[in-house]
Amino acid sequence: MNKVEVIKASARPTNRMYKKTLDRLRVAAYCRVSTDNEEQLSSYNSQVQHYSEYIEGQAEWVLAGVYADEAITGTQTKKREDFQRLIHDCMNGDIDLVITKSISRFARNTLDTLKYVRMLKEKNVGVLFEEENINTLTMDGEPLLVILSSVAQQEVENISANVKKGLKMKMQRGELVGFQGCLGYDYDTATKTILINHEEAEIVRYIFQRYVEGMGCHVIGQELERNGWKTKRGNTSWFETTVMGVIKNEKYKGDILLGKTFTLDPISKRRLANFGEEDQFYIRNHHEPIISEEVFDAAQQIVARRGASYKQRGKPREKYSRQFAFSSMLECGFCGSNLSRRCWHSGTKHNKVIWHCVTSTQKGKKHCPDSKGICESTIEQAFLESYRLLCHNNKGIMEELLTNIENALRTDDSSKELSRCEKEIQSIVQKRKKLLDMRLEGGIDKESYDSKHYDLTARLSKLTDERAQYQDSATHEANVKKRVLSFRKVLEQTDTFTEFDRHVFECVIEKVIVGGFDDKGNAVPDMLAFVYRTGHKDSVKGNKFKPERRNGKTAKLCSDTMSDIEKSCSAHGVATCGDCCIIVQTKINHIH
Repeated sequence: MNKVEVIKASARPTNRMYKKTLDRLRVAAYCRVSTDNEEQLSSYNSQVQHYSEYIEGQAEWVLAGVYADEAITGTQTKKREDFQRLIHDCMNGDIDLVITKSISRFARNTLDTLKYVRMLKEKNVGVLFEEENINTLTMDGEPLLVILSSVAQQEVENISANVKKGLKMKMQRGELVGFQGCLGYDYDTATKTILINHEEAEIVRYIFQRYVEGMGCHVIGQELERNGWKTKRGNTSWFETTVMGVIKNEKYKGDILLGKTFTLDPISKRRLANFGEEDQFYIRNHHEPIISEEVFDAAQQIVARRGASYKQRGKPREKYSRQFAFSSMLECGFCGSNLSRRCWHSGTKHNKVIWHCVTSTQKGKKHCPDSKGICESTIEQAFLESYRLLCHNNKGIMEELLTNIENALRTDDSSKELSRCEKEIQSIVQKRKKLLDMRLEGGIDKESYDSKHYDLTARLSKLTDERAQYQDSATHEANVKKRVLSFRKVLEQTDTFTEFDRHVFECVIEKVIVGGFDDKGNAVPDMLAFVYRTGHKDSVKGNKFKPERRNGKTAKLCSDTMSDIEKSCSAHGVATCGDCCIIVQTKINHIH
């Protein structure tokens, strides 16, 4: 057998990236503290000083830099800027060895620890953990590193559990947790109380007022932007979600709900909305309210009504509150858009409610140039006239209208659905009682009990909400039936129908087309076409029902006789005769 010659390893390390021998190792230190309290900051400064002196005191080492992250957790590496800079310099070949106090200082996540250790090891860069006495370049394997890094991760999970428990105890005592103020309220750190910000409170009251009046979050947001009002953070843009967040916030009626969100786990640190996964704590009359409880409850009813989905029942989703009789009932005859309700000269004696094309008001007059605002009272009076003329001495149309109304009421099965919900709720209550008895008798394990109890509770909560909705619908249906009885009497005596009634209007009218063109193709903005549910269509000119101007003057400058015209003005003075000039010019031209 041939003799084997052993070639001893070189004592000098080499940098394989640049293929040259290193006289001294370039060593970098990494330090980190997770909080910014005084004790932690002292430890942070001590670590930086210690490693600077320690590396400079080694003859075979040269200081490549001290990388330190202050007041940052070790569960994630994305926000640790100096740690990322350290890894970047190591991958560029500027560092040969990284020294740190312990595995927990390097990372508290097992996956991150192994990931970066292996990444550096491929570049022949070692990591020296002082407390564990581990050098990743010389250790035989990773089992010890895996075990110790898992211990570091378990430690942070235990700390997180203790912190969550402490926060829950605070909330149970009624202490505020995580609240730094919201629109309309400021947080006094000295007294730990919530105080009203009166300037911002006006914005909150305006939002609730407009929402209860029937406006949507998008429209309210636009109004806030036009008024120049800012959010709590000073933004001038108001999104729908921002407005809805204000409307749903129970703090504005003086109550407070603690535990709205929770942290899923200490590693990913994802915060989720609490839908029952964790305990919540509700405190009534906690602070001074900005709005009344009645207004808040009215807003929540609108939110629930708009957001309720009836797709499973074959019913469309309600997108608006229909607070006003003409909401979603008026259609522009020029562009096909809906008309929205607006108030001119609000707060003055000249205030007037009008309905105007949405395209014209939101996008500009050039997008629907022929449309004009029409007074609400004009539409009401025009409907009365149209209905009177259509139904007068025409019993067939009247009976057809009544039949359609009664058929519509018969298709409303709110009472049946309410009865169904009641039966299902009783069934689930009985099932929960039986499940509890089985658990007490040992017939079912805790895991199965918790799972089934959670499913039953979720179903019960959903049915309870449905029951409340059907109760409201049943009450509304009963009220409408009473109105229909009186409505039948009114229909049988059309001569007595002299005042506008919303329920009558909604029962007989499919839609109203505002504006149109005459036989010659000229635009007529005040033309009103009432489309009845029977299919009949009746057009009425709205100018006949236009209300008198409250600030108008009734001066008689001229009359119909030629002699009076000559006395009041001449052909040369037409431009100065006010409203009567047109009449004067017409008659004079007729004479000539």
